[in-house]
Amino acid sequence: MSGLRVLAVDDLPPALDELCRMLSDAPEVGAVVGAGDALKALKLLQADQFDAVFLDISMPGLDGLELASLLAKLSEPPVIVFVTAHDGHAVTAYGIGAVDYLLKPVRTERLAAALAKVVRLAPSSLPRPAPDAMAALPIDSGGRTRYVRRDDVLYAEAHGDYVRLHTRSAVYPVRMPISRLEEYWEGTGFTRVHRGYLLAVRAVLELRSDTTGGLLAHTGAGDVPVSRRHARELRDRLLEAAQRGQLGTPR
Repeated sequence: MSGLRVLAVDDLPPALDELCRMLSDAPEVGAVVGAGDALKALKLLQADQFDAVFLDISMPGLDGLELASLLAKLSEPPVIVFVTAHDGHAVTAYGIGAVDYLLKPVRTERLAAALAKVVRLAPSSLPRPAPDAMAALPIDSGGRTRYVRRDDVLYAEAHGDYVRLHTRSAVYPVRMPISRLEEYWEGTGFTRVHRGYLLAVRAVLELRSDTTGGLLAHTGAGDVPVSRRHARELRDRLLEAAQRGQLGTPR
């Protein structure tokens, strides 16, 4: 496995952000997606494949125990770990099939122990996401989930724990390290051009020099810096794309 894909579910934004941050920092985890309620989590689980779900219990509407009961009926259910401020549901949680029960505030060592259980139990035979499986990424905005198509992205920019997906009309944040996005989009026309940038080769309109002599790739969403170590590879990729008639065709 190249890293666990984990869904974190909590209706309190600060708690969800902290859980996502801790999971993202764990070496076993390759990608983390957050959901602010159980229904949103269900939609994400229907659209994508996750190795594990870290799940709060007390949520409005469908609570964590009810969601876990639904997931347990799936043919290939994700591993369930409960994360809660209350210790009174542990018996029920383990009865549903949860592998661990973490009390808030979550300690790093307890999270590591839970992830060790997930690694042992997650079905390693499941294939990692193929390029087409990541052809659209879920974006949470204003309580809604929308999907940004990979073909609409001109470049991705690292920004802390997130990447910003730049399209011709907007910028969308996704909680995922840029190295993981690069892995998912390998072989789909994207190339790393800088420590903090992943570029769609087809989106390059021209190469420019900045005021200090550095190289910039000009796209319909702005200029992308190109480091010296990546400049030759980018030029080679551009030449290949030009020979195939694939340059300057951002969607």
